[in-house]
Amino acid sequence: MIIIPARLNSTRFEHKILKEIQGVPMFIATAKRALQVDEVCIAVDDESVANLAKKYGFNCVLTSKNHVSGTDRINEACAILNLKDDELIINVQADEPFIECENLSKFKDFANYFKNEAFMSSCYKTISSEAANDANLVKVLCDKNDFALYFSRAKIPYERETYEDGFRGHLGIYAYSVANLREFCILPTSALEKAEKLEQLRAIENGKKIKMLMIQTRSFGIDTLEDYEKALDFINF
Repeated sequence: MIIIPARLNSTRFEHKILKEIQGVPMFIATAKRALQVDEVCIAVDDESVANLAKKYGFNCVLTSKNHVSGTDRINEACAILNLKDDELIINVQADEPFIECENLSKFKDFANYFKNEAFMSSCYKTISSEAANDANLVKVLCDKNDFALYFSRAKIPYERETYEDGFRGHLGIYAYSVANLREFCILPTSALEKAEKLEQLRAIENGKKIKMLMIQTRSFGIDTLEDYEKALDFINF
């Protein structure tokens, strides 16, 4: 199942999930793409958003307004839906309306294949050395088997010499079993997580394995008004 956490009051871009993408609210545009790959549930924190989801025919659950992350919201949604511990959940952010269905399908198969070897799975794309300087673009370092070593907003690795292996930009799509998701949410917030404001570091700091899939994508998350303006240009390109 794909669960899309949809929080109404975004800090950096208020009510961004309601901004129109190709004639529908952003979170609905994302859900429509996801629905081509798997069953979809939208985890919302506002009745007006729930009503919109239902208007477009989507299953949704109303969750607490007090969650600090989409992961916590999805965890509550799993409890409300009474999902089995071994069910695989794919977390797709509501602000990813351009996620390619073929990549999402590929990731679903990948996560199912490695579900017994990894605590969770996620994705990355190759990026330029210049793009790696952007603190808003999270980078990931992987070992030889594509398990994540570290995530950072800083440019990693630091280039004292040319880094020939290429930089990796993390894509905020995750997969985990219901049981692993529940375990993750009860782990204490880690020091690295607090410093970088990256919750996946909680898993790394607790010795959990995150299996990474490289994909080629033009998709991007919409975090700011500038991103939304870029999205409108992207649509009209």
